[in-house]
Formats: sequence, C-alpha cells, structure tokens
Amino acid sequence: MGRIADAFENARSENRAALVIYLCAGDPDLNATVELVVAAAESGADIVELGVPFSDPTADGPAIQRAAQRSLRGGTTLAKVLETVRVIRSRTHIPILLFGYYNPILSYGEQKLVDDAAESGADGFLVVNLPPEESAGLRGPAVERGLDFVPLVAPTSDPHRIQQAGEMATSFIYYVSMTGVTGSTATDLASASKRAAALQRELGRPLAIGFGVKTKADVATVSPHADGVVVGSAVVQAIEVAASTD
Repeated sequence: MGRIADAFENARSENRAALVIYLCAGDPDLNATVELVVAAAESGADIVELGVPFSDPTADGPAIQRAAQRSLRGGTTLAKVLETVRVIRSRTHIPILLFGYYNPILSYGEQKLVDDAAESGADGFLVVNLPPEESAGLRGPAVERGLDFVPLVAPTSDPHRIQQAGEMATSFIYYVSMTGVTGSTATDLASASKRAAALQRELGRPLAIGFGVKTKADVATVSPHADGVVVGSAVVQAIEVAASTD
C-alpha cells in the first residue's frame, strides 16, 4: 500500500474524510512551495495535490489560473517541480500527487517523467485532460514504478467512463462535484455529495470530492459522503492575498 492509500486508510480509521490540499508549485516561488507543503502537513492535511503550472489550464478558475501565470513567469518548469518534490520529501512524508495537464507531460516524455517522479519521491499523477483510453502510456509505467494514477469522474460521466475509472484507479477516484472550473460555486453540493457516495459504493474505491469546496460549511456538507475532500482555490487565493501584502 502506497502513501496515498495509507492516508485514506488512516483517515477512515479515525472516522473522517481525508483532507486533500491543492497548491500550485512555484506560487509565489518554489522555495515557498516547500514551506507551504511542510506547513500543510504540520497543520493536518493528509495529501497535497501539487499543481504543475500550464499556460492554458482550461479546467481551472481564475484563482488557479493566476497562480499558474505567476509560477510560469517565475520560471517554473516540470523539471523544477520534480526537484522541489525531492526537497519536500527530505522534510515530510506527506503524500504528493502531481496534478496538471498532459501537454507538459508529453513534452517531458511519459517514461522519463515516471522515472524522475519516482526518484523524486512523488506518489502519483492526476492529469486533468488525459482521457482513459489514451492514458496507457503514462498509467502503465506509473503502476510499474509504484506510483498512483488517479482518474476523474464528473456528473456528466457516462456509465462506461465511470466503470473505467473504477478499474483504473490505484488509490482513489477524484469526483468533480460540478460542471465548470475550479473555484466555482456549486449550486447543490449536498446532492453532488450524495451522488459521489453512491458512486463510491458502486465502485468500491475511495472517492474524494473537489471543485466548489471552499468553506468550512462546504467541507462539513461533503465529508460525511466522501472518503476525501479537496480544497484548492480557497487555499490558492489565501496565498495570493498573503503574498500581495508582503
């Protein structure tokens, strides 16, 4: 069992949902990213999604888009993100899930990325725009190296896609609570959470809910129905505000 699966198991043993925090690597800079991940671990986060910045993040809302732009302007690359993971791993054992888009992965090379990610101490991949039927080139090598591959399921996913996700997941499934981009306000988070719980029972895999989870009240609504809760845009916005006042 890998670190990500362990995190879900530990949370389950404590009768709670795992807290998954999204951070954009390189925002405000890579040294700060190290400190932010360590702080997240020390503050009770169970897993960190470390975003790899991309110039056209179509699934992300304004807050994460701005974070990616700041990071790219600062010179962040996928190679530098992996170097940063190596530094983080020397200070904390919190699971690190590399979160991003397929375009930088394709440029870097799938096998090379898997090898370098494994050596850096990363724990897996979540690739927003990589369809299941095109994922074998990344998922296969990742599984061979003991890295997790996390598929996404959305409210609009058809039964075949949902079944694919259940078969492909090695640690958990990411349930997108709504159609739209990260940071949007979900119109009915309670209903989305109940739908996610039904999927979890159907697939028999841990499931984390993200997109639109921003406040304590949102977390309280979601957590009884999910194995994990993902908070991203609210964290990124807090970092943006803090950096602007320095």
